[in-house]
Amino acid sequence: MFSLKKTNYAIENIDKFFDTIDQALLIFKAGVKDYLYSNREDFNKNIETMSQLETDAGILRREIESNLYTQSVLVRFRGDIMRLLESMDHIMNILNNSLFQFEIELPFIPSELNNSFMKLTELSTLSVESAIPAAKAYFRNPDTITEKIHRVYFYEKETNKQAQAIKRHVFHDMHDIKLSEKFHLRYFALHIEDLSDAAEKVADQLSVMSIKRGL
Repeated sequence: MFSLKKTNYAIENIDKFFDTIDQALLIFKAGVKDYLYSNREDFNKNIETMSQLETDAGILRREIESNLYTQSVLVRFRGDIMRLLESMDHIMNILNNSLFQFEIELPFIPSELNNSFMKLTELSTLSVESAIPAAKAYFRNPDTITEKIHRVYFYEKETNKQAQAIKRHVFHDMHDIKLSEKFHLRYFALHIEDLSDAAEKVADQLSVMSIKRGL
């Protein structure tokens, strides 16, 4: 669909935008782990890095959207591309806001839940990590989108199962913590789970974009 020999400036920036989100996923995972294991100094560094990455992503998105109006090759698909960028930017916002909520609200997470929350974080971020190659493929190898997005749906379902397992354990088995603390734990599990839901929406969007491209 687009030139493979000479990648234009707009597509290079789109790649950078997706790579920035990919980096933010790594920071988010590290941030959750550092919070769970009380590595406060490292957690604060993750917060700072995440804030910078969100700023960088915002700058790239605005530049990309501006360039879309001048790229004749891309202009036909401008609406779909801008909606895709908006969906990916929403994921960036979830990553940033969720990590900051840990810093602001300081949820009490019993150590027995550390592994469960890390597994939830890993599965949810994997759903987004699977969406990024599919999004990049739209600009170079659109025929491969379908085979790439099935991983997104798999990890979204696994994330949902893990989140439900955490909530069920908290409310059914953990009798020594307050009800307010249980609600807080559910709230933060939902924060992390939101990532996979957002990735699923990106996968749905890419699926439609791929079909439209073939018409």
